[in-house]
Amino acid sequence: MQITLSVNGERTRLDVEPRRTLADALREDLGLTGTHLGCEHGVCGACTVLVDGEPVRACLMFAVQADGSTVTTVEGLQGTDGTLHPLQEAFVTHHGLQCGFCTSGMLISALHLLDTRPDADRATIREEMSGNICRCTGYQGIVDAIEAAGQELRDG
Repeated sequence: MQITLSVNGERTRLDVEPRRTLADALREDLGLTGTHLGCEHGVCGACTVLVDGEPVRACLMFAVQADGSTVTTVEGLQGTDGTLHPLQEAFVTHHGLQCGFCTSGMLISALHLLDTRPDADRATIREEMSGNICRCTGYQGIVDAIEAAGQELRDG
C-alpha cells in the first residue's frame, strides 16, 4: 500500500506492506533509527513518536494507520541549523541519559508533556513519564531535565 506522511516536516511517500509497523517504516524505510525498538509490546516506551501531536508506540501502530498524518521523531527535535532542542540540552546538562536506549522515547514523551502541561511539577512529571522505562539512570536526572527544560521553555 502506498501511504503519504509528513515526517519531521518533510512530506514523504512510502510503499509498505499492510502489516509493517510504523517503527519499522521509520527505521528501515526512512533511516530514522532514533526510534528504538525495545520490547515490541508497547510497554517500554523506547519507540514513542508523536502522530498528529499525540504520543504513540510506533511498535504497535501499523504504518498504514499513519497515512495522511504528521509524525515527529526524535530526529525532528533539533533545529534546522543543528541546534539541540531545550529538552535535549537539559538531558545532557542534568545527566538524564546514560546508555541512551530509552532517551528518544523519553524526549518525545517529555515534549508532549511540556506541550500540554508546561507548568508540570515534579510529581506530574514522574506520573506522566511512568510509561517509559529506563534501566540505567534511576530517573532522577530525567525528572530534573524535564523540569529544567519546562522552566526554560516557559521563560522563553
